[in-house]
Amino acid sequence: QVQLVESGGGLVQPGGSLRLSCAASGSIFRINAMGWYRQAPGKERELVALITEGGNTDYADSVKGRFTISRDNAKNTVYLQSNNLKPEDTAVYYCNAEIRSANGYFSNYWGQGTQVTVSS
Repeated sequence: QVQLVESGGGLVQPGGSLRLSCAASGSIFRINAMGWYRQAPGKERELVALITEGGNTDYADSVKGRFTISRDNAKNTVYLQSNNLKPEDTAVYYCNAEIRSANGYFSNYWGQGTQVTVSS
């Protein structure tokens, strides 16, 4: 069984920063792409940032220049450094990973979500 556990969310003032972490554990043979998504109330879940196994990254236009995604393959962990946060960044942030387990198959996994609230 594979689990993704997020941490680092919270309440921050506009212009502030947060660092989200997501650690994968369990029966893991290999991790392909890892990413962060978010869902605000009344809106659909959207991609925030993506990072491949080799370190290539992609960002939503709304966060380019403010957010940075990174990963530590030795720790099976992905990070999202969020700077200059805005009220419109308020959402539940979800970690996602494509993981190959010992049975040889790739599956898509989600974390439980962590709340980020940007407010004065």
